[in-house]
Amino acid sequence: MIIIIQCAARKNPEAGCLTCRGGMPVLFVANPEMAPESTHHVYARPDDISDSGMSWRDWLLEYNRNPGSNPLGLLPAWQLYENGIYRKLVEKFGLEKVYILSAGWGLIAADFLTPNYDITFSAAAKRENKYKRRKKQDRYKDFCMLSLETTEPIIFFGGKDYVSLFCSLTVSSKGERVLFYNSLTKPDAPGCTLKRYETTTRTNWHYGCAEAFIKLNAPAAWPAAVI
Repeated sequence: MIIIIQCAARKNPEAGCLTCRGGMPVLFVANPEMAPESTHHVYARPDDISDSGMSWRDWLLEYNRNPGSNPLGLLPAWQLYENGIYRKLVEKFGLEKVYILSAGWGLIAADFLTPNYDITFSAAAKRENKYKRRKKQDRYKDFCMLSLETTEPIIFFGGKDYVSLFCSLTVSSKGERVLFYNSLTKPDAPGCTLKRYETTTRTNWHYGCAEAFIKLNAPAAWPAAVI
């Protein structure tokens, strides 16, 4: 069984950053030109060209291939986000079975060293935070670290804004894709098995859904709250 959960806005305060050659930290956002001025970091998109001549995305891949002592202090994806659900999923299903669907980087393995970033698909981003919002038509060279040869079932916990990216990055997988949702209207998710999780929680409801799944560990054992 493969577990995929969307990323989160709240990051670990100890999260490291990629840096420019001069040592200035880089904060990755969706629209650098709209971001507020800062003397603490520079803004960039993940696929912008860095001052080393390669894209930041390629540089991050290279860093992960040869992290050495991890001098930038990057955290593995499952430790990057503050919510404890990421740790719980890893403890329950194993590090190699958990993936994060990141609005900045794509579908990344739980152990992938990931820099701090502030990118979201959420349409609820306030006007002053528009620099954070990635739109569906924006071009990103998203990672897909899940083997396309897997025949294992794939379970996805995430909000409606992340469904499209999940579907596009897993479309070639051979296992059943199970997608939980809580809206009255079913999401547009071709090829996926849809299961409704009923809850009065509207913000980050998928955390509760994942918590319940951890306790039961099998879709067939779900209570009547899951349709």
